[in-house]
Amino acid sequence: MKIHKLSHCCLVIDLKVRNEASVRADLGHSRRILLDPGFYSMEKHSKVNKIDIVLITHEHADHFHIESLKELLKHHPDVQVVCNDSVGEILAKEGIKHHVMEHGNVIDMKGVHIEAYGKNHAILHSSLPMMSNVGFLIEEKVSPMLSRKFFFPGDALTDPLKEIDILALPIAGPWMKISEAIDYALQLKPKKSFPVHDAGSPSVAFTHGFVERMLGPQGIEFIKLEDGGEILFTSN
Repeated sequence: MKIHKLSHCCLVIDLKVRNEASVRADLGHSRRILLDPGFYSMEKHSKVNKIDIVLITHEHADHFHIESLKELLKHHPDVQVVCNDSVGEILAKEGIKHHVMEHGNVIDMKGVHIEAYGKNHAILHSSLPMMSNVGFLIEEKVSPMLSRKFFFPGDALTDPLKEIDILALPIAGPWMKISEAIDYALQLKPKKSFPVHDAGSPSVAFTHGFVERMLGPQGIEFIKLEDGGEILFTSN
């Protein structure tokens, strides 16, 4: 699995998928997933090639930019769009084909195993209406007997109640404190984690370093991934 962070929460995930024939032959086929293409990454995600699946956690503009998605679909007509219910309503009005996933749903799409967890966006303020949000778990089959699980919670601190190998950890935003991010990672206990939801933060370097110092002694490797950076996961 290779993860390229375009900006903020927009990720490009390259992974191997296996079917029965490829497992017997010990071969893998690659798939590319674009996750949460929002306004911070418009120019970058519009230039991504060979996209198979787009995942969208919720409708906030820093996660979902409709015009750039339309442009992307013009160049990638075979892309499958997977989203939560509120984004699905917007896409339906635009006539864009999509698949809605809700908490507990499981799907195998183009050989990629995807699970959905969570229902609500984290509370911004009690006076505001509740919004929906769904997190996505992606499982990569490393071998016939071994898999690697990656989880992206969107704008929530959802526990999928499963062992997680790689966690995209939100670390900043109007709906959270850094202590909550750290406690969330300690709760899920992933083997590795990296920061998301950090665009525009005035103290990114300090925050990344602080989270690394807090999680490292607890056995969680925190990779200080910046915009434009890549991580290659070759083992669990």
